[in-house]
Amino acid sequence: MTAPVTVPSRVPPLVLIHGPEAVLIDRALAETLAEVRIAQPEAEVIRLSAQGYEAGQLTMAASPSLFGEAKTVVVADADEGGEAFQNDLLAVIPDTEDELRIIVIHKGGNRGKKIVDTLKHHKARVIDAPAIKTDRDKQDFTVNEFRRAGRKATPGAVRALIEAVGNDIAELAAACRQLVDDTTGTIDEQVVLTYHGGKVEATGFRVADAAIAGDAGEALRLLRHALGTGLDPVPIVAVLAGQLRQLVRVGSAGSGRSGDLARDLGMAPWQVDRARRALNGWDGPALGRCIQAVAAADFEVKGGGRDPVYAVERAILTIAGERAGRR
Repeated sequence: MTAPVTVPSRVPPLVLIHGPEAVLIDRALAETLAEVRIAQPEAEVIRLSAQGYEAGQLTMAASPSLFGEAKTVVVADADEGGEAFQNDLLAVIPDTEDELRIIVIHKGGNRGKKIVDTLKHHKARVIDAPAIKTDRDKQDFTVNEFRRAGRKATPGAVRALIEAVGNDIAELAAACRQLVDDTTGTIDEQVVLTYHGGKVEATGFRVADAAIAGDAGEALRLLRHALGTGLDPVPIVAVLAGQLRQLVRVGSAGSGRSGDLARDLGMAPWQVDRARRALNGWDGPALGRCIQAVAAADFEVKGGGRDPVYAVERAILTIAGERAGRR
């Protein structure tokens, strides 16, 4: 039998995937393993987890095979391992050679930091998987998803997609992939609305936009639509609070380029521009009263009141009323 043809691998013996974002971790692992398979199609992949680890497992997995086949050992949750796990991994790291690769996944934090430091000391390839939390993070992630696929998306499309999908980064990545696969050309807001129009209209963002603009009727209509599609009052109140806080932060930041303020405030440039437009007709005391009203609604929708829907409606009417009185 002819031996399988192998080519030199660009993947070094040690790889560290570092950070808490699951989507980025999974992607980095998949791409690294694919790169290994190109060079060594017959390489055995062994998966271990630091959770529930038993002493000696890693040593056995990393030991040379009887026939000298290549091995790739994937070690998950290195930040959660105990003393036995850490000792075994630290002992194996210096002995890694061409026929053995160790991919370590560490979600961050101080626990297991010695592992991270040792891997870096031994010239491991480090792939970051930072948390995607802020609106700016989500915008950058979405833009990069389209860029990776060789596509362009307008700022309006990015905003609409984030509003439609919400905080689930895996769902956001899947939505980007769907638009890439099912459409051609530049992805604009209309394209997003074609695929996610119902979700966009049902989000708390549209409710908040209408309330902050002083349009109580539209805000209440959108609220009922959102509730009718299954959206819980709690995230709607959270969006109201978040949008009001953005107005306060942008209003307090003074003048300057949108990009510079966005970077300083952890926002996306389009959010700064939107907040600046929305601030017309608002002042500090009015925003303060609205924030107090939303805080009261937050208490009620989380169990402190009898009627969560009424609590949200009252907060919306307060916001719209404060804005309408200053037109």
